[in-house]
Amino acid sequence: MGVEAAEIGTGGYPDNKHCPMPELLADSAKLKAWRKKFEDHNIQISVLSCHGNPVHPDKAIADHDAETFKQTVQLAEKLDVKVIVGFSGCPGANPTDKNPNWITYRWPPEYAAAQDWQWKEKLIPYWKGAAKYAREHGIRRLAMEMHPNFCVYNPLTLLKLRDAVGEEIGANNDLSHLFWQGCNPVDVIHMLGKQGAIFHAHMKDTVLYPDKVARYGVLNFVFEKQDLKTASDAFRAVGYGHGASQWKDIMRAYMEVGYDGIFSVENEDPILSGEVGVERALYVLKNVREELLTEMV
Repeated sequence: MGVEAAEIGTGGYPDNKHCPMPELLADSAKLKAWRKKFEDHNIQISVLSCHGNPVHPDKAIADHDAETFKQTVQLAEKLDVKVIVGFSGCPGANPTDKNPNWITYRWPPEYAAAQDWQWKEKLIPYWKGAAKYAREHGIRRLAMEMHPNFCVYNPLTLLKLRDAVGEEIGANNDLSHLFWQGCNPVDVIHMLGKQGAIFHAHMKDTVLYPDKVARYGVLNFVFEKQDLKTASDAFRAVGYGHGASQWKDIMRAYMEVGYDGIFSVENEDPILSGEVGVERALYVLKNVREELLTEMV
């Protein structure tokens, strides 16, 4: 496939089956042997990801995910990895809630009050502490994946957290979560990139079915192949939601803002599963890159 780098999950929702983090932190020989597996194949460990919810209203879950983050920072320091990817998390709407509450609409008034409480009492204090801990271990890039069901779900909420916490907060720019919200990918890249706020990029596409969007709206996302007949939108491999010309514009925009990070292919395609989806995405991206490099000569 020509893979040059890998994003390794250390825990959280995707789990850590490729990275037994507690063992690696406890045993330097195991860490060395684990790292050598990548070196033997000329693959750079570019990013560690721990997609959890460290502000979950269930204290046991929050504490577990916060500890996973801390251990991920420690492992990143040992590996000289400079970027950690994750979710912002989402708390409950009040101190007694038992489940997260994703609030996007500030009316009736109690929702606005609850959202303000989430940010002021939970989200900002946690990430200020987390950013401080990361700084102390030499990590200054915490890449938030803008994802539904979490407080940071679009560029505006990302910048809100960045303004409140500091420049350690940036984007894992996964456009698949922004296409269905109506964001223009090139505009997003220019806006965030010019602020130095893009730390990582997931390469995944989203297809929107106009007839279903017209009937059901965009909040009708499905993940299973058998449900596609009613879907308004679904994840696809790069090039299968938006054409190569759109992805060429996207790659050009990354070049224009000086992005020098990794492009991490993520496959959640319900039709092109496993290696097939990754191979198709790589084919599109490599061709687009070659076209852009040729134009620059």
